[in-house]
Amino acid sequence: MSTKTRAPALKPVEFGRWIWRQLTSMRIALMLLFLLAVAAIPGSVLPQSDIDPVAVSAFRARNPELSEWYDRLGMFDVYSAPWFAAIYLALMVSLVGCILPRTWQHWKAMRSEPPRAPRRLSRMPAYRQVEVDATPDEVLALARAELRSRRFKLAADRGDGAVSAEAGRLRETGNVLFHLCLVVVLLAVAGGGLFGYRANVLIPEGSGFTNQVIQFDSLSAGPMFDQSDLPPFSLDLESFEMDFIESGPQQGTADHYEATVRFVPEPGAEPRTETIRVNEPLEVDGSLIHIINPGYAPAFTVRDADGTILAEGPVAFLPQDDNFTSTGVVKVQVPPEDGDDLGIEAVFYPTAVLDEKGPRSVFPAPRNPAVFLTAYHGDLGLDDGRPESVFRLDLERMQQFEGENGEPYRKALSVGDTAELPNGSYITFDGYVTWANFQISRNSGKEIALVGAVVAVLGLMGSLYLRRRRVWVRAAVGEQGRTVVEVAGLHRAENSAGDQLTDEVGAVTDGLMLRLNGSEQDRES
Repeated sequence: MSTKTRAPALKPVEFGRWIWRQLTSMRIALMLLFLLAVAAIPGSVLPQSDIDPVAVSAFRARNPELSEWYDRLGMFDVYSAPWFAAIYLALMVSLVGCILPRTWQHWKAMRSEPPRAPRRLSRMPAYRQVEVDATPDEVLALARAELRSRRFKLAADRGDGAVSAEAGRLRETGNVLFHLCLVVVLLAVAGGGLFGYRANVLIPEGSGFTNQVIQFDSLSAGPMFDQSDLPPFSLDLESFEMDFIESGPQQGTADHYEATVRFVPEPGAEPRTETIRVNEPLEVDGSLIHIINPGYAPAFTVRDADGTILAEGPVAFLPQDDNFTSTGVVKVQVPPEDGDDLGIEAVFYPTAVLDEKGPRSVFPAPRNPAVFLTAYHGDLGLDDGRPESVFRLDLERMQQFEGENGEPYRKALSVGDTAELPNGSYITFDGYVTWANFQISRNSGKEIALVGAVVAVLGLMGSLYLRRRRVWVRAAVGEQGRTVVEVAGLHRAENSAGDQLTDEVGAVTDGLMLRLNGSEQDRES
């Protein structure tokens, strides 16, 4: 009765070597590359905090419970999440451990000579045989010249009556180059993440900002980022134009965004007017200023019963749909001795209609702007030191005003209308301005990544289209006293086209015959 013997357990060093062999195998590298692509999908589907914090705030407002889970999983900051960094690092280690030994082996193979001619060339996939009157030495000399003209690498004369040649070694070079450049691209992206930054700032028309961390709405920077590297410019948004398609199947789709800004490169410099469009950023000392998304900022004036202005000016609202239906809040802090704070939740409709579906916007351009609002009173908690969203009200210590019939207080206002709140205060809808969300970013490794990507594509093309093959030419005196010339070829890649190899062997043979005929004519003359 036979018993199966169990292999002895691996020692720690042996187990470590086994893990390293598995991690640095091409199979694992491809799996990690695929896993990285899958892990990047949430970053392209969900809004990201370092790219569009306004969209993230809007998503949180619509899905508060789901957002809590997304925060735990890092879905709003995918590319900085620990799990994404772990996949990235594992891929880097796998590629480096896989490619460096392969590169060294390829380097040694490139320096080696083509192998000797097989004993029986007739067994090769492509084979030609001819008889000539020239001596074997003359045939081999002309064969060397013919193969050299076709850019074959020749082996040194081994004295065996044959010429060994090989071409297409750059196929493997292209393959190695592709993988090396992939590592370069990954390192460039990682370097850009270490030294780069990405900031967002929302600017209503007529307002501006200076390029300082304290004025950013959000900032995502690498650990090697230095605030002193920020270009000291200032920018004022003078006007922002939004055009939309008026008719057809794409009606309401954005057709054109253009920001006209007053730009000062550094303190004391002369201001100049610049235009920023989508995909046409403004570049400042290696930093790029992009338009991310626009919106509307309704302007309100809030007065108390005595007519004293408590708050005024535009307030940025967040778009909720393609027709720019936008939501926002107005927070009015009142001294404790004068009463409760005021909080106003409002919905802005650029082209408002009221039908059986209720109020809604039917076009994103402001053709009939209106706001629908409700108001609260209580403690806004602005003095508690807790971070508060400028787009939401904390209703924990707020109460909604009641209307005349005990129903929740609601009002609809067009531009210029004024509504009286139940506490005697007044709110006026003064109009609106547009706002633009700008992204200021610097990616230190983008040029290196671009060069690496271009070279990687060239290497991939070489590995796909170059054919590695070997050709041998043997010359010996036959039984009839004439020189028998054998030409044979062999592909070094599987599933290679046999017809191409046969044609190349035939072309080498024909070229050799032309050289022999030319040499014979020279001797006769």
